[in-house]
Amino acid sequence: IPSLPKEFKPIIEGCLQKDRKQRWTAQQVLNALQPVQQAQAAVRMPVSPIPPIASAAPFTEKLPNRVTLEMVSLPAGKFLMGSSNSDYEKPPHQVKVNSFAIGKYPVTQAQYQAVMGTNPSLFTNNPQNPVERVSWNDAQAFCEKLSQITGKTYRLPTEAEWEYACRAGTTTRYYFGDDASELGDYGWYVNNSGKQVIDTDSILQEVGGDLHKYLEPLIANSNQTHPVGQKKPNAWGIYDMSGNVFEWCEDNWHDSYENAPRDGSAWLTNNHDYHIVRGGSWIASPGYCRSAYRSSYLVGILGTRGFRVVCVSPGL
Repeated sequence: IPSLPKEFKPIIEGCLQKDRKQRWTAQQVLNALQPVQQAQAAVRMPVSPIPPIASAAPFTEKLPNRVTLEMVSLPAGKFLMGSSNSDYEKPPHQVKVNSFAIGKYPVTQAQYQAVMGTNPSLFTNNPQNPVERVSWNDAQAFCEKLSQITGKTYRLPTEAEWEYACRAGTTTRYYFGDDASELGDYGWYVNNSGKQVIDTDSILQEVGGDLHKYLEPLIANSNQTHPVGQKKPNAWGIYDMSGNVFEWCEDNWHDSYENAPRDGSAWLTNNHDYHIVRGGSWIASPGYCRSAYRSSYLVGILGTRGFRVVCVSPGL
């Protein structure tokens, strides 16, 4: 099933077994979809102190149509990337990252319209909603055109840069701590992006793993994206790193961090059809909004994906 994240493949295959006795039950689907709940293992590695973000000045780009793009400059540093929650997130490893600037918010529909002249999004009720239904290729095209407009070098964040910016010096499951019940203060996810909280476990039992049918009651409940910047930021003043839209990264997908770069660069040595997404979305449960959670999609897939940009021009 190429249009689904890798962790959904065994679920779909289990539901489509020819032998009815071998098909997955609703409970098996539920068990597979539940994010791992055990606390992240305490891994202690020496990391260099991270300078206060106030030492690096933010800046704003002027785009067409009087639209602006706010960036946050981040200092170079080291951090512990990954976790022990999932094989996909192992092994936790120390990464050194150079200084760079990252979007204060995900790219909005207004910004995408100003640069690309179009808005592919499904939820168009507010131009300050994050742009969605963009492929990895679309995000690349945006970065190229933004670079032409500004005269600076813009691109997608590497996976290491994204997690470094998300964690903002923390080592907890979320950038605000370990308590998932606080997620609603920091991001839009499945429990707060609609009119009311929906019992998604019951829905999954009813639809038996049919993801399209799973979405129907969420759409009916007005679960959707929301304007950027409405929730609390992380310690470095970056918003919406958890929820709202999954965000594309530069890297190809790898099943673990074995032999991953330790210098913060993009890992582009494997399957070039799949690229990393991070951060969770308006339809995601808390486990998918953790700082270390990672998944992948084909480069041409749209759906709940958006992105934010990184600037690496000298002199930032």
